[in-house]
Amino acid sequence: MYAFLARRLLAAIPVILVVALFVFLLLHVSPGDPAAIIAGDMASAHDIERIRARLGLDRPLPEQFIEWAWALIRGDLGSSIFSNLPVSRLIAQRIEPTIALTVLTMAIAIALAVPIGVLAAWRAGTWVDRLVMGFAVLGFSVPVFALGYFLIWIFAVRLDWLPVQGYSPIAQGLWPFLVSLTLPSLALGIVYVALIARMTRASMIEVLNQDYIRTAKAKGLSQWPVLLIHALKPASVPIVTTIGIGVALLLGGVVVTESVFNIPGLGRLTVDAILRRDYPVIQGVILVFVLIYLIINLAVDLIYTVLDPRIRY
Repeated sequence: MYAFLARRLLAAIPVILVVALFVFLLLHVSPGDPAAIIAGDMASAHDIERIRARLGLDRPLPEQFIEWAWALIRGDLGSSIFSNLPVSRLIAQRIEPTIALTVLTMAIAIALAVPIGVLAAWRAGTWVDRLVMGFAVLGFSVPVFALGYFLIWIFAVRLDWLPVQGYSPIAQGLWPFLVSLTLPSLALGIVYVALIARMTRASMIEVLNQDYIRTAKAKGLSQWPVLLIHALKPASVPIVTTIGIGVALLLGGVVVTESVFNIPGLGRLTVDAILRRDYPVIQGVILVFVLIYLIINLAVDLIYTVLDPRIRY
């Protein structure tokens, strides 16, 4: 197990370097100049060139990349072009809302999706199954931003149960924290409820057709122990895979959701940095997302060994 962890951690280094190179080149060859944005609309060409020289943007791209990569190896993500604050500090200030939104969304999705997926598999071919699958199709079809605005109109505008926008840190109290994240978590969670429920149903149906399940039923075991003990655990490996993929996709979905609900997380930080062409912030946030994605993949692989003893690394 320790050798497997060491190999995975070593394999993550070239992945991060390739992503860093790709992001660096993509940002620097795409249209837009941060020096022109800083200088303003009334600035002359001389003013823009002076700002480019001060920021080091007039140097050759290989020289800029080597300097940035060397700082990255030392753990320095650089400083924001606009605020002049360290990128690591900006990320630390914004990471709590994003992590909280991700965790709460997946908790809601798993708590709802797994039971209804098991129920749909148990009642396969009935109206219950068709209802669950219809909900899954609807959940995939509705865009997150449209669902977010719909939930705001129902629960914030019409019923006045929840706040329209904003975020309350957990330090200000658990209840305000949960209330501020309820609507965005529901808006994101419905999509992943649909995804996980479909996978749970498909995996459970496959397991329920196995011989050992028929043997358990023939021995007189009741339906729920068969479903929850003998079937759900063997069926959980693809479900865990789907959850891991969902968390990775969720990190991209928070960009839209945080903008709709005015949550000051990494998604909003990324959008603001892209609009201002703040290269160090964009690069730093993307690398953090990549690192989180690699950690999730590693965690999923380790969970496999707990759920299925036949899997060894």
